Amino acid sequence: MNPYPTVKLLNCIATMIVTKIEIFDCEVSLVGFNPVMVRVHTDEGISGLGEVGLAYGAGAKAAVGILRDLARFVLGKDPMNVEAIWEEMYRRTYWGMGGGPVIYGGISAYDIALWDIRGKVLKAPIYQLLGGKTNDKLRTYASQIQFGWGGTPLLAVHPSQYAEGARLAIAEGYDAIKVDPLQVGRDGSVTPDTGVKRQYFGLLRHDEIQMGVERIAAIREAVGPNVDIICEIHANLGTNAAIQFAMALEPYNIMFYEEPVNPLNANNFARIAEKTTIPLATGERSYTRWGYRELLEKQALAVVQPDLCLVGGITEGKKICDLANLYDATVQVHVCGGPVSTAASLHLEAVIPNFIIHEHHTYALKPCIRELCVNDYQPQQGQFTIPNAPGLGQELNEVKAMQYLVCTIESNEKKERSETAQPTQGEYNY
Repeated sequence: MNPYPTVKLLNCIATMIVTKIEIFDCEVSLVGFNPVMVRVHTDEGISGLGEVGLAYGAGAKAAVGILRDLARFVLGKDPMNVEAIWEEMYRRTYWGMGGGPVIYGGISAYDIALWDIRGKVLKAPIYQLLGGKTNDKLRTYASQIQFGWGGTPLLAVHPSQYAEGARLAIAEGYDAIKVDPLQVGRDGSVTPDTGVKRQYFGLLRHDEIQMGVERIAAIREAVGPNVDIICEIHANLGTNAAIQFAMALEPYNIMFYEEPVNPLNANNFARIAEKTTIPLATGERSYTRWGYRELLEKQALAVVQPDLCLVGGITEGKKICDLANLYDATVQVHVCGGPVSTAASLHLEAVIPNFIIHEHHTYALKPCIRELCVNDYQPQQGQFTIPNAPGLGQELNEVKAMQYLVCTIESNEKKERSETAQPTQGEYNY
């Protein structure tokens, strides 16, 4: 008997090139939320989708600009060479080494699109290319219930409104919720919107602590002891105030305390970690492995939250998860974007052994977001199933998305397959 049976190889394309890039600036009807997506086309008719993680805050227009700028590092290249293209964008853009959310957001979008193409070529979902499933189902939490849950938007002020938002999520099968109990003031003002000047950077006043605690207490009473509560602060506190509030939260069995302070100072996170038994989490504003290294080395984090549309894409996101595993840190991918962001996160979380929970944002329930793509991935009974289609398992809704097309960039390369990579023009030299 032949110990080396013949294996039927995939009929892979020997070499193909990226020929066209489309950029979509999705100014949807949701105020303050503006997903930016990219579609990368090849000469074989296979395309891939990516997304920049700057749908909220200031940055959506910069996202369009960086996608334009980075296009020359992708056009004319073989999209199967994902790692090589990532390295070029990182090392040959000047700002890639040491950059921030704009450049890494652009790198992320292209990286995700290339992984999508790679999966389609190999006829495999991305999670299989990353090592296969460790997790068949992904436990999921309802995120940002201070803005309500389900179809009815709500700006929760009174503790009873926080309790009601939690009840709505639990009724759908979730067994974990996330809330920022300090983001909305007693007067309905929202931090950190412009014009609202509630400073939490010194010490919290008793009434400020009481406001947050009353809301958390109402949620805990509404959901009982067996539902997890995640407390997010959006880095709106200083270190001393964050310690104050953590001590006040201790009786409520908080699953983790997310971004209590600016994550750029690892020493501050380490100080908070020493003062509370509540696990700390951050990652939304940390980029690449280098952005997480010091936080992990100082044992300041229990949960890392890389946003695949900001940290450097799937390529870099997997490396961050592996790095976190060295320090016994778990992973909850940060998801606050469009349908591409959701799909990418599901593939990575399916693979990693240190996955803890998936984030499902209240904005992901809005029709204007759900209709951008063909597949509307939503959890059932608080759990996500992993997409099994090749690549991301996601495609643009041509009717809805094409109205947001703002830019098409085509390659000047001839559509000839070549073993030799073409040099990238216009490299910065300083």
